[in-house]
Amino acid sequence: MNAPSGPLPVTYADVEAAAARLAGHAHHTPVMTSRTVDARVGATVFFKCENFQRGGAFKFRGAYNALSQLSDEQKRRGVLTYSSGNHAQAIALAGKLLGIKATIVMPHDAPAVKLAATRGYGAEVVTYDTAETTREALGGRIAAERGFTVIPPYDHPHVVAGQGTAAKELVEDVGPLDWLLVPCGGAGLLSGCAIAATHLSPGCKVVGVEPEAGDDATRSFRTKTLQTVHNPQTIADGARTPSLGKVTFPLVLAHVHDMLSVSDRELLDAMLYLWERMKIVVEPTGALGAAGMFRGSLALAGGRVGVIVSGGNVDLAAICKLIA
Repeated sequence: MNAPSGPLPVTYADVEAAAARLAGHAHHTPVMTSRTVDARVGATVFFKCENFQRGGAFKFRGAYNALSQLSDEQKRRGVLTYSSGNHAQAIALAGKLLGIKATIVMPHDAPAVKLAATRGYGAEVVTYDTAETTREALGGRIAAERGFTVIPPYDHPHVVAGQGTAAKELVEDVGPLDWLLVPCGGAGLLSGCAIAATHLSPGCKVVGVEPEAGDDATRSFRTKTLQTVHNPQTIADGARTPSLGKVTFPLVLAHVHDMLSVSDRELLDAMLYLWERMKIVVEPTGALGAAGMFRGSLALAGGRVGVIVSGGNVDLAAICKLIA
């Protein structure tokens, strides 16, 4: 960990405040264990199952926390975000619950299940071709034209604080951890969980796990300089982010112990293992933490290991083709 100079954009007090706002609105998701997994890893493993969160992923936490803090005028005008799926669904659902119109910019090839769910929550979906424009550019243009407030998928302090409540619940439920493995795209979940884990379980080593094709966060962590990647081709569609953000990068440097990347093959194997052994539906991005654990490159033996299962919104048709 390398503490950046100056105050950090999110603190544990922000995570605590987010937990209070989410009480009665977000699910307190279950923690699952497996003797088979423990024997394979040589550790005691606790899976925080955010695939059982509202909207099927951890993203509801940050979305609701951010939207609930908007001014009345901002709520009246509406919000916009850009996302490949889980944040899209989360903003759409939180907007529906809070009576806020939501417009979502999504790639035209986003998983069909995520497109359908986002529309099902009542949001307006605007699709785009990733080869022709970026979601940030298109989203910024639409927001400016219509007066929407932009709630980005990860680079927002209220989003980060909301996501951190997942690790807060985990540590409060199971006690101190030696390790915590967290999926990483833009690091909203990773940075928020790292803040909570290091506060509640001092000495816990927080490790972010991302796909090899989109290893910008790992390279950024190693070089201490923000790195980027362009439209990474990986089955982990929730981790196809171009880079860490101005909010999340300094938090990762301050609170994260290490980063590692896994191949799509390792990711698919981990996902199927969780399906078959634990009987839980996990999407590829949601299995990143488990894939990092199964790789065997971390000294986990004898420890208490937390793994964030970030989501379960699987495009079954696409995944079945990959399995076949």
